[in-house]
Amino acid sequence: QGHLEESGGGSVQTGGSLRLSCSGSGLTYGSYCMGWFRQAPGLEREGVALIDAGGTTSYADSVKGRFTISRNNANDNNILYLQMDSLKPEDTAMYYCASSIARCRLSDLRALGIGAVTRPGIVNYWGQGTQVTVSS
Repeated sequence: QGHLEESGGGSVQTGGSLRLSCSGSGLTYGSYCMGWFRQAPGLEREGVALIDAGGTTSYADSVKGRFTISRNNANDNNILYLQMDSLKPEDTAMYYCASSIARCRLSDLRALGIGAVTRPGIVNYWGQGTQVTVSS
């Protein structure tokens, strides 16, 4: 059974940077679409960035040019990263690592409808989440 664990969240001021990491165990993640999602209080969970097995990436418009997703699956490593720069207060949310995602482009996930990412079979593995807080 797969298990994902995030680290690297915290509190920063506007314009600051954080780097999130996600370590996977229990499965070979190299062939899976992986990604980062976030959820602010009262809002739906939304996709932030996805990366497929070949390294092709997909970003939400709100984070393009500021966030960078990458993965390291070499030598049995299963690590996913999210480098977040030029952070804004609206980036404040719980950030979740995910794997085995049914669609590896955010536009395709959005086409499934509001709330689709939390429906069974769309994302098969979730981490427990790490909080990111950006103050103005």
